[in-house]
Amino acid sequence: MKIKAPKDFWAGLMFMSFGLGFLMVALSYRMGTAIRMGPGYFPSVLSGMLAVLGLVVFSGSFVITGSKVPRLYLKPNLFVLGAVSLWAVLLKPLGLVVSISILIFASALGGFDVRLKEVVILTIVLIGGSVGMFVYGLGLPFTLWPGQ
Repeated sequence: MKIKAPKDFWAGLMFMSFGLGFLMVALSYRMGTAIRMGPGYFPSVLSGMLAVLGLVVFSGSFVITGSKVPRLYLKPNLFVLGAVSLWAVLLKPLGLVVSISILIFASALGGFDVRLKEVVILTIVLIGGSVGMFVYGLGLPFTLWPGQ
């Protein structure tokens, strides 16, 4: 059999792997019944559905023509991973506003076409949304600025 849609092939394989992996873990919990669900019931059903979805996507990759898997670019992935790690380290000493600013600018460095104006606007919007939602909306005890 020839793979006609490599992207669907690998996505289906990944879905099936995760679904079956989580199903094996979930089966070690008590299942219960549909009326009195145990702690393993919902994870088992959900992971089973994920595995079935993966099988459908995987099978379709042999029938329907699709796109190829694009080239993997490591630079953006590493910059975003590094920026999120840096944010986690800097959140407590520098506060939410400064750490989010560093997160966004460090993540933008991994991009191929970075426009400073767009990054600044994005920074302002995300800081406003984060402060509004997490500090004022949910009342989470984040420090906003360094030294608070």
